[in-house]
Amino acid sequence: MNQYQAAGTNAQLKLFALLAFQGVPTAEGDDLVAALEAGAVAGAQCEVVELDGMAAVSRGAVFADGWDAGVMAVSEALVGIADRGWERRGGRSSGVAELAVHIADVRERERAGLERLGAFVRKTVLPRTYPHTIERRRVLEALGEADRLCNARTIEYSAGDVILCTREAGHYDPLGEDSSGWHKCNLHTWIDDRPYNQPHKAA
Repeated sequence: MNQYQAAGTNAQLKLFALLAFQGVPTAEGDDLVAALEAGAVAGAQCEVVELDGMAAVSRGAVFADGWDAGVMAVSEALVGIADRGWERRGGRSSGVAELAVHIADVRERERAGLERLGAFVRKTVLPRTYPHTIERRRVLEALGEADRLCNARTIEYSAGDVILCTREAGHYDPLGEDSSGWHKCNLHTWIDDRPYNQPHKAA
């Protein structure tokens, strides 16, 4: 059950964040979450009620009576939980505020972690990649710096792979005769005038 509780808390955090971003008032956000929670409990209560009278006949009448009494007790408890959750709607603003603080703290820690990771990749991984290779392009994509590269692409039919150019955006001159204007990636070079190529466009 712990995984479901954690998932539920994370869903609440995201829901409150999305509602706040859309300008939904805090009290209205409380109402929406309370309605979702009460509805979920009500759905569980409906499933429990259906177990009434479902005890195995072979276990005898005493067992069946205890079974039905247990079903009734669980059903009533779920009704109480749904009622209490519904009655709290609009009154959990302090909880929403705490969630907002928690969201800000989590985002700050994530941002700091991403900055450290980016610095490590830029200092240690990027220098070990070779120019005009897909490996280097992938590292730049991970760093969010691939927008400076050409986005022309071609297809290697022998393997069915799509190959992206790894040169800088704006490098290609379709009217030039110099081979340095060709698109490059690993050992592949190509020009735009092939039906299976996507021509170069500035990023």
